[in-house]
Amino acid sequence: MTITPTAINVRMQSRLLEIDFDQVSFSLPFELLRVYSPSAEVRGHGEGQEVLQTGKREVSITALQPVGNYAVQPHFTDGHNTGIFSWDYLHWLGENRDSLWRTYLERLQQAGFPGDSGRDAAMLVPGAGKSCSSK
Repeated sequence: MTITPTAINVRMQSRLLEIDFDQVSFSLPFELLRVYSPSAEVRGHGEGQEVLQTGKREVSITALQPVGNYAVQPHFTDGHNTGIFSWDYLHWLGENRDSLWRTYLERLQQAGFPGDSGRDAAMLVPGAGKSCSSK
């Protein structure tokens, strides 16, 4: 059975998506939504192909479009707009927000960013600087 929200509010100043369900409410930071986008750009096309998102501390949402009766599609200020967030996924993000945040910060540190500096770093582009041509 799909969980359906009773209210959704985009809070631009605090950069939070507030989502209420029957029994619980969550405040999800835009940055968390962006770095855990369910898009192929973030998740890759299989296990181990995830792309670490950097420089998303100041990301905001410019639009939040409904997708049928089951999801929303945020448009972020960095141009990302391909993630479709189902109600179940938003609920899961809310339930796991703290552990997901810790995991994100740990991944940034493992990638060589001290503290939380990766939240401000330029986006790492896989394969950047490499050439496919041979001379």
